Amino acid sequence: MSNPSLLILPGDGIGPEVMTEVRKVIDWYGTKRDMAFDVSEDLVGGSAYDAHGTPLTDATMAKAQEVDAVLLGAVGGPKYDALDFSVKPERGLLRLRKEMDLFANLRPAQCFDALADFSSLKRDVVAGLDIVIVRELTSGIYFGEPRGIIEDGNERVGINTQRYTESEIDRVARNAFELAMRRNRKLCSMEKANVMESGVLWREVVTEVGKDYPEVELSHMYADAGAMQLCRWPKQFDVIVTDNLFGDLLSDAAAMLTGSLGMLPSASLGAPMANGRPKALYEPVHGSAPDIAGQGKANPIACILSFAMALRYSFDAGDEATRLEQAVEKVLADGLRTADLLGEEGAQPVSTAEMGDAIVAALDASL
Repeated sequence: MSNPSLLILPGDGIGPEVMTEVRKVIDWYGTKRDMAFDVSEDLVGGSAYDAHGTPLTDATMAKAQEVDAVLLGAVGGPKYDALDFSVKPERGLLRLRKEMDLFANLRPAQCFDALADFSSLKRDVVAGLDIVIVRELTSGIYFGEPRGIIEDGNERVGINTQRYTESEIDRVARNAFELAMRRNRKLCSMEKANVMESGVLWREVVTEVGKDYPEVELSHMYADAGAMQLCRWPKQFDVIVTDNLFGDLLSDAAAMLTGSLGMLPSASLGAPMANGRPKALYEPVHGSAPDIAGQGKANPIACILSFAMALRYSFDAGDEATRLEQAVEKVLADGLRTADLLGEEGAQPVSTAEMGDAIVAALDASL
């Protein structure tokens, strides 16, 4: 039986640095837990444009379609701002999402106790927070037609269309219900059914899907009220499912509850492949941060936690994902901090590589 396959796309800026630390963790699982992966590596984003004149080659796209999971670092940077829109680094990521049909974006917002004081909210509001937002990723107002800027009389008009089919809502809802079944069996669906017909359809379809998951407690909330409640008492939620636009806004709001973007992973999942696993791309939420690239200041935790999500959702290794998450938690509890997390008394400053080494050491201690 062949090993599970993983395509690594480090990308730009700090992407290669944080991915180096993920490779240490992958190697640890191969040597210490008998979990070997067939790992290949390629280019995406600005690095691919520099080498090939495109942010994602057809060959790399074909590889991404064949492997069990893709792990991406980050793309972009000011160096590429003047490029034509069609070849900007971000187009490589968007092509991966579109052609792999990655319709469900999972954005966890987990606040490790050691970092609760980094949030802008009070400690008791965020300490122990562990929620997941499931955002529909391939439809809605970002993709709907008609769209564009047109002339209407003496002025211009900007047009974007919110459009959802029943099947598009159904499949992301089922993904969210399945996730809720693996967690605390609690799901909140957010839309604007009070003012948007697409929201009415969203609520109707999610309610119908919910009949197939009677064990899950389903609730509905208007998205603006949901944003308020995320800031007021986020621990009332467990899994949230919402559309592309609201998911974009709500997941960014939830991200800041945890105190640092450098801590947040994500997963984008598609339809099941022949082996039953979903097509999947895992990436940290943070950007390429070119201003600190090559300085050893980057926080590798978000990328490492993205690999933990791959263990859980692509490789049926939930216990090992938990082991890795607990290793990260131990390192933070011991006071180790990369540059983005400094500021508290008694913190021990560490470099990108030192943080990776400490997490591997914590994994060793877990055996």
